[in-house]
Amino acid sequence: MDLDVVNMFIIAGGTLAIPILAFVASFLLWPAALIKVYHWYWRRRLRMQVDYAEYEGYHFCYSHRGYPGTRPSVLMLHGFSAHKDMWLGVVKFLPKNVHLVCVDMPGHEGTTRTSAVDYSIEGQVKRIHQFVKSIRMSKKPFHLIGTSMGGNVAGVYAARHLSDLCGVTLICPAGLQYPTESKFVQRLRELEKTQNSDGIPLIPSTPEEMEEMLKLCSYVRFKIPKQVFINKIINVLDVSGASVLAKAIPGSQVHLLDNCGHSVVMERPRKSAQLIMDFIIAQQNVGINSTKKLS
Repeated sequence: MDLDVVNMFIIAGGTLAIPILAFVASFLLWPAALIKVYHWYWRRRLRMQVDYAEYEGYHFCYSHRGYPGTRPSVLMLHGFSAHKDMWLGVVKFLPKNVHLVCVDMPGHEGTTRTSAVDYSIEGQVKRIHQFVKSIRMSKKPFHLIGTSMGGNVAGVYAARHLSDLCGVTLICPAGLQYPTESKFVQRLRELEKTQNSDGIPLIPSTPEEMEEMLKLCSYVRFKIPKQVFINKIINVLDVSGASVLAKAIPGSQVHLLDNCGHSVVMERPRKSAQLIMDFIIAQQNVGINSTKKLS
């Protein structure tokens, strides 16, 4: 083979090898950085912009898309130890003409970390209300969505500031009195008695602890980092909580999804988006019919 051709292949191979090796090294040494790049990429694809708001020296970080229109604006509250980007899978399947806002909860990601008072449910409700005022979202009733801890905050927010809202979606909300307690809740009660904060399952510090957390949260069971397989597993919150909400909230809709764990918005994003929009449209139609009757 001609020497020039060999040299050309060597140069081409070296050119390709450098970015591949850089990617592998980044994955092994800086996985968090790659995850940030991944979220940045999807935010750009979905036209979600990151912005900041301030209320009396307290800083909120949030992402948003679109502007208030005929449909209600939607505010999304994530769960414990997550952040605003956990909603990207759902955002992908929501109409582009709906105004969406995803905020980092107090002490999470880009939002200010302060005293422990802010991390109680009442403290978080107070902060989210401040956020709503800071971006003037309550000028028109909006739809509030919360999952897990965010679902607890959303439920209490609805009780405290009902006039701000036209509807609420609670996805696997924490804070209910469950007829049947999950093993996860039982474990938390044991940790509370011993005052052992190191064993909280939702704050992993090793790959093994991450596996245990994923076993709790997902129907899809992950073996880090080699394989992924499906198995029926323990969930964070017992499904019996759905009946509690159904009895307590007249006119509510309850949906139980098969093959899904606690991380509903990440495991079933398309179905979540469909149910959210169906409910918003149904609520809006009820409002229109009520107005017609009054007139």
